[in-house]
Order: sequence, then C-alpha cells, then structure tokens
Amino acid sequence: MKNVVSLLLGLILTSAVGAQSLSEIPVGGQLTDIYMRGLTTSPGMFSNFQGKPLIINVWASYCSPCLKEMASLENLYQHFKGNVQMIGISIDDYPERAFGFLNKTDTSFQHYIDYQLELETMLGANTIPLTVFVDKNGIILRKVRGAQEWDSVEQVHSVKTLFAAH
Repeated sequence: MKNVVSLLLGLILTSAVGAQSLSEIPVGGQLTDIYMRGLTTSPGMFSNFQGKPLIINVWASYCSPCLKEMASLENLYQHFKGNVQMIGISIDDYPERAFGFLNKTDTSFQHYIDYQLELETMLGANTIPLTVFVDKNGIILRKVRGAQEWDSVEQVHSVKTLFAAH
C-alpha cells in the first residue's frame, strides 16, 4: 500500500511540475507549439495554424461575458474568413460543460479544451474572456482582456490594421 501511495504522489507531483513549467508568453513572444485537445475538432498543435494570422479566444462555460461576446467573434471570423484563422479554447474541467456552452452559441470556428490549464498559463488567461492575436509566424501581437463587440466597425478596423502591420 505504501508503494502505491508513493507512486500516486510521484505522479501528482510530476503532473504539477509539468504544468508549472509553462509560463506566460508576453506580447512579442513566440507561441509555444503545444498539443491541444480537440473539443469540436481533432487534436492539434499551434504550428498547424502558422502561415496565416490567428485569433485565439479563451473562454469557460461559467463565464457569462464569454457567452455574450461569442456571436460577435463568429461575425468577426466570418468577416476575415480565408485570411485569418480563429480558434476557441475552453478552460473548463469537463468537456460536457464546454459542449453545453457551445450548444448556446452558433460558432463555426474550431474549439479546443484545456482542462490541465497548460494553454491558459501559456496565454496568460488569468481573467477571461481573453482574446489573443497572433501573426502568421506565431508571434503574439496583442492580448485583449474582457468581452468586446468584435464585429463593431472600430474593432474590425483595429484587427485589420493590426494584421496588416505584421
């Protein structure tokens, strides 16, 4: 029994150390190529998205501002579709809760789930929603905290200007 407890404790500590080894990548930093568990798509890596600008939205099922901004994110995605990629990352512990959230939305972009908080840590999502803008080479250009009206004329222009400059 003592060996089993020691083994379990070792696994827990190893997992905790692994999760803690990631740190937030600041604006201007290179996105780490990390495994992402698929929620509405197959698993993937951030490198799968290089070559075109990427918008990452970090959300959770319990976050009402996240739900509120999701329709405008979809409109932004449709506006730039073909030129800009977009993904959502749920930080929910349970996929069924994330699916419940997505059932209330009508998004066509891909969603992943981060129940081990690796992506949350790496992107710096200590508050949500968080939207991260990444250039075609994987460099983080901007982080926007809090819900936005992403389909407003001002926001669409801001996104267009940001990606055009890079």
